[in-house]
Amino acid sequence: MENQSKAEAYKPQPTPKEWLLIEKMLMETHREQKKTRRWGIFFKILVFVYIFAALMVFRVGSQLGVPATIGKDHVAVVPVNGVIADGEEASANAIVAGLRKAFEAENSKAVLLAINSPGGSPVQSGYVNDEIYRLKALHPDKKVYAAISDLGASGAYYIAVAADQIYADKASLVGSIGVTAAGFGFVGLMNKLGIERRAYTSGEHKGFLDPFAPEQEGEVAFWNSVLGATHQQFIDVVKKGRGDRLQSNQADLFSGLIWNGEQALELGLVDGLGSAGYVARDVIGVEEMVDYGVRPNPLQRVIEQLGVSIGEGISQTATAEAPITLH
Repeated sequence: MENQSKAEAYKPQPTPKEWLLIEKMLMETHREQKKTRRWGIFFKILVFVYIFAALMVFRVGSQLGVPATIGKDHVAVVPVNGVIADGEEASANAIVAGLRKAFEAENSKAVLLAINSPGGSPVQSGYVNDEIYRLKALHPDKKVYAAISDLGASGAYYIAVAADQIYADKASLVGSIGVTAAGFGFVGLMNKLGIERRAYTSGEHKGFLDPFAPEQEGEVAFWNSVLGATHQQFIDVVKKGRGDRLQSNQADLFSGLIWNGEQALELGLVDGLGSAGYVARDVIGVEEMVDYGVRPNPLQRVIEQLGVSIGEGISQTATAEAPITLH
């Protein structure tokens, strides 16, 4: 025990230089800890600011979504913009939601479809067409008008014919009453490259329209019959909506051709020439217009911009069957 105490008594102590080094290391460690804490606080504040800003935008956007004119007499505008397809701005769900709000609004004196679309899915267009007739039956006092700007073709015209009157600009493109389904065939290229196609199906025609297999005459005939039946549905809808206003002696009226506004007027595809503003002001007699279009709310847009919504559409896969579109 005595030897151990002597050893501890003579244990070398740090020199002043070493003390300075230790002190410097401790101060550096303290500074790093402070810096880490500051960054942690900064990121927490940043997240809070993002959340607060998103909530404020949502609140302001919600307030802005109810125009002051909604309490006065107005024309309820429902836009049909872009490709008519599920998941798009011009999906049936979005258009129908806007239509229902427009019809139910107490001070809306008429409903105006503002159309600028090349068309799209016959199913989506059919949903909207049917819903317009249903809502018109529920609200017989409200007329529906359609105003075509640049383009009102195919599925967009399918929707427009449910309106009581259709207007377009003299240079608008209107019509395209037809159906299309397109794809590619790679059989010749595969033969040149020596690629062998292997497909396993149950059902004699499950793989029909496979772009990597030769066409079968019977399957082509069957597919044309499907397109023909869909085309006839389109023709019936146009005749129902336009009635005796159509120039029935025009042989190529339902051929898929497209005309400008002046030609469309002569053919009976539209009732007059003019913009959406013209229809509201001079046809309906109400200058105030309120947009009833259904779009993503501001909070959703902010969240998407912050990168919270990612990977949308990754699960979508291409299929061999060519989708039918109104054309």
